[in-house]
Amino acid sequence: MRALNLTSQRQAVYDVVRNSHDHPTAADVMNRLVEQGHNLAYGTVYNSLRYLTDKELIQELKLGEAASRYDARMDDHQHIICQVCGSVDEVMSDVPQDWMEQVTQETGYSINHAHVVFGGVCRACQAKRIK
Repeated sequence: MRALNLTSQRQAVYDVVRNSHDHPTAADVMNRLVEQGHNLAYGTVYNSLRYLTDKELIQELKLGEAASRYDARMDDHQHIICQVCGSVDEVMSDVPQDWMEQVTQETGYSINHAHVVFGGVCRACQAKRIK
């Protein structure tokens, strides 16, 4: 069992990430904390996100964007990003085993984890394009 030191600030940051389904950036977390009446410094938010990531309560997603995003869902899943509005959604399909074996054969790596990021256009943006 990992020892946790969830200060009130870390708990507030964790609650924001855990209750967000849009994979917020650190700036998003900060804005939501302010909306909830918290008065935390940016450094406190960043340090809390790092602590929560290190303790494996949340995961940091580097999805090819300038800013990392955060996800409290720790089970294996993939992500898809809208290339128009930037929204991020979860994909629950598993990475195919034969694809993993193909990558191992091609690279010689022993794969212990896979995270696939898909790119596309979300339904909302598709609907806007039709109009």
